[in-house]
Amino acid sequence: MNSHAPHIRPIIRQLDESVANRIAAGEVVERPASAVKELVENALDAGATRIDIAIEEGGKRLIRVCDDGCGMAPDDLPLALSRHATSKIDGTDLLAIRSFGFRGEALPSLGAVGRLTITSRARGGDGAVIAVAGGKLAPLRPAAANPGTVVELRDLFFATPARLKFLRGERAETMAVAECVRRLAMAEPFVGFTLSADGKEIFRADAEQGELFDALQIRLSRVMGRDFIDNAIPMDAERDGLALTGFAALPTYSRGAAVAQHLYVNGRPVRDKLLTGALRAGYADVLASGRHPAAVLYLACDPQLVDVNVHPAKAEVRFRDPQGARGLVVSALRHGLANAGHRASSTVGDATLAAFRAEPVARTYQMDYRPSPAAIRASLDLQAPAPGFAESPSARAEEPVAAPVGAPLGAARAQIHENYIIAQTDDGLVIVDGHAAHERLVYERLKAQAAATGIARQALLIPEIVVLSASDAARILSIAEDLADLGLVIEPFGAGAIAVRETPAMLARLDAPALIRDILDDLADQGASDRLRGRIDAVLSSMACHGSVRSGRRMSAEEMNALLREMERTPKSGQCNHGRPTWVKLRLSDIERLFGRKD
Repeated sequence: MNSHAPHIRPIIRQLDESVANRIAAGEVVERPASAVKELVENALDAGATRIDIAIEEGGKRLIRVCDDGCGMAPDDLPLALSRHATSKIDGTDLLAIRSFGFRGEALPSLGAVGRLTITSRARGGDGAVIAVAGGKLAPLRPAAANPGTVVELRDLFFATPARLKFLRGERAETMAVAECVRRLAMAEPFVGFTLSADGKEIFRADAEQGELFDALQIRLSRVMGRDFIDNAIPMDAERDGLALTGFAALPTYSRGAAVAQHLYVNGRPVRDKLLTGALRAGYADVLASGRHPAAVLYLACDPQLVDVNVHPAKAEVRFRDPQGARGLVVSALRHGLANAGHRASSTVGDATLAAFRAEPVARTYQMDYRPSPAAIRASLDLQAPAPGFAESPSARAEEPVAAPVGAPLGAARAQIHENYIIAQTDDGLVIVDGHAAHERLVYERLKAQAAATGIARQALLIPEIVVLSASDAARILSIAEDLADLGLVIEPFGAGAIAVRETPAMLARLDAPALIRDILDDLADQGASDRLRGRIDAVLSSMACHGSVRSGRRMSAEEMNALLREMERTPKSGQCNHGRPTWVKLRLSDIERLFGRKD
């Protein structure tokens, strides 16, 4: 018996408008940050160049959004508070959406669960104010107002108090609002934003000037921090009507969580599994386990190529060609990271400097110091080498050789602890982890060889049969050619089954059924899978580790300089196979500050 079936026949009722609005609010307005997002997006759609947001008690007591956009005429205000009334679209083509809002649900939903007041004036017209509380509309009144619109939302969820129990504390809600405003500000560099919480300004981004790409770079440096831009690679790629721009950080500038990943589709901030999966795939073999890339990527296309009407909060999108969108992101990231060559993030050098700590010493003033005769004799004795002096076995100095000090990684001068290479540059010094650097060089060489000659296959004496559902079998067979390029050959084997006939030779004892099912999970979740590629890369990485210069081996000056030059020529050599930096640079000016030579 169906547990949901009632014992008596139910009666179908028409819900009244206030109930319908409260239900709609549950989809559109999850928390104060959701309300701020809807109101700020309305301001952007109105052509605002400045938007000021103020909240109190995390947005639960007050949300106020003021803009200098086109404003509304008095007659428009009551209509704006009715459901499915919008100025953004005319309803003839739901795929030709070029605005943030288009459903006409946000304002009536907010008015159904809170106390909403809208004051607006169109340029050259009269100002007016209208209020709605818990779905009850008050009469329209004239009001003095500047051109633009002011929306005040007080006592959010007072009409649905049960929703208040699901909100987090004031600090957490304030942080969510701030993150929402930051994300929108990163998409609109020509618009000024301010955010105040309980009377204190917590975010400000003035409108930028100049060309779009330059304005975006400046806006991102203000919002994400200068370190992000200094350690990011510009993205600019196009394919099949899709254009990708933005910035992706170097692998060594990674984060412990996915908090610095911002993705936009036609200017709309989204949290889309397809795109976040593509971002992970682009950094697949250059990040340490548990680290996450930092990136701000803007994907632009004709609105007909993407459907933004698939999620109530418009946080997800659906592309007409999802694999084309994913492929563009992955290839652009891999190409950009490869072109970055040996670069490592500047923050690695900053962290190295921070690790140096001068020992505290008692300051001695020269006028108070009277050396004893014994001290004078000792100081004279130190000017000549002590008998029997020998170099420490943990440090090996090299005679200067003909190597370019002006090269990016400089000229090798010494090897210490039988692993770390000290190189002199024209403006400082570089410390190279010899084993980690050589491991990356060998790894990239092995990958290039595999790409040139193909992945060697091993034919199975008895094909392995994997029983699947008919839909899963069709899905995995649709990428059979891609799998074959990686050494995994599959064929159909009757209804709902496949036969695995060949596997990559380097993957000994491969559990083919488990791998097939993992790939299917990836396809269902992300629309694509890099799992087999990852397995092969892991084997190549292990081979590179065992075939590289081991720690403890002394290298000649020629060997060290040859390693430095190959690093400069090799893509991704700024980090080892596990995502750790292979070298750090210390500027001479910073070294001089360590010794008090500069202020």
